Amino acid sequence: MAGFPIEFASRIKTLPPYLFAAIDEMKQKAMARGVDIINLGIGDPDLPTPAPIIERLKQAAADPKNHQYPSYEGLLSFRQAVANWYQRRFVVTLDPVSEVLGLIGSKEGIGHVPLAFVNPGDIVLVPSPGYPVFPVGTTFAGGIPHLMPLLKQNGFLPDLDAIPQDVARRAKLMFINSPNNPTSAVAGKDFFKRVVAFSLEHQIIVCHDAAYSEIYYDGRRPPSFLEVEGAKDVGIEFHSLSKTFNMTGWRIGFAVGNKQILAGLGKVKSNLDSGIFQAVQEAGITAIQSDDQLTDGLRKLYQERRDVLVPGLNRLGLAVDMPPAAFYVWIAVPKGYTSTAFTTHLLEKAGIVTTPGNGFGAAGEGYIRMTLTTPKERLAEVVERIKKAGF
Repeated sequence: MAGFPIEFASRIKTLPPYLFAAIDEMKQKAMARGVDIINLGIGDPDLPTPAPIIERLKQAAADPKNHQYPSYEGLLSFRQAVANWYQRRFVVTLDPVSEVLGLIGSKEGIGHVPLAFVNPGDIVLVPSPGYPVFPVGTTFAGGIPHLMPLLKQNGFLPDLDAIPQDVARRAKLMFINSPNNPTSAVAGKDFFKRVVAFSLEHQIIVCHDAAYSEIYYDGRRPPSFLEVEGAKDVGIEFHSLSKTFNMTGWRIGFAVGNKQILAGLGKVKSNLDSGIFQAVQEAGITAIQSDDQLTDGLRKLYQERRDVLVPGLNRLGLAVDMPPAAFYVWIAVPKGYTSTAFTTHLLEKAGIVTTPGNGFGAAGEGYIRMTLTTPKERLAEVVERIKKAGF
């Protein structure tokens, strides 16, 4: 029996291929040719989840009370652990009942929040280059992404003064991200104060992605958006255990801040998902309560890797600044190359997988991103391979 044509919805048709899926396809083709690939393309920690977290999961998974549907907003004990951590880390007070919301990883919260507040035709302010889910979640809600270019001369921070007044008047929501993916730039409290003032002036909800706040170097801790006076009146902050504790596959995160914004996001979630497996939340409590015991060593390791890769790239004549946080290195491509062309060159001539900057938005053209989620010996080899391949 003949079927009928299956047609994607227009919101799917207009999407580009998900950036990292396209990179994986390129990698697989190179591997099929027998190339020894060094993958610096995807920000997935290469180390295992710390043993105490795994042990807590084992215990919790064996408890039958954790085998049923969890609460939509997250266990109160998990949300209390988050509130306690915010008090210790940022000196920010949160009500665990109304100002903390559990997420199945911060990605799903970021993708869902426009559905709660953005009507078709509303504008959402999105950093470019930036996390691809910012504009995609906006588009799924019928919103219109307005790109805020992150330029070197502005410290890779959005220039709020450059946003046209008519755009600001129509904007419903703004995404910001520090430490930033892909540039690794860190926003200070002065910038966050300007964001709060801009938000109040134009009545724009602020959503800050702080997934990399605990991956920092030289002892310089990035601030939380919520540390700034008035921030909780206008916005929320997304966090994830993925990068902090090597838990990318566990899918657990949280959003904190303005209780009305969280209530809107929670209403979307309660209709689309059934919460985080309670055993994973129990393990998450162990992670959060560990403070720096599990993260000091990880930061030291990434800093050692950074201090191998960045000086090596600089010696080759590539323009790259020392990242102060996150585990990304943002590299200006050599003269005569586009982002995609240099990415292709490194893969075909040196067996190195990187990410083209334009995959994070138009303002990322002229850059590529490398990750530090590879042993330092392999990063030293990256430098040697590029030296040999030339550019």
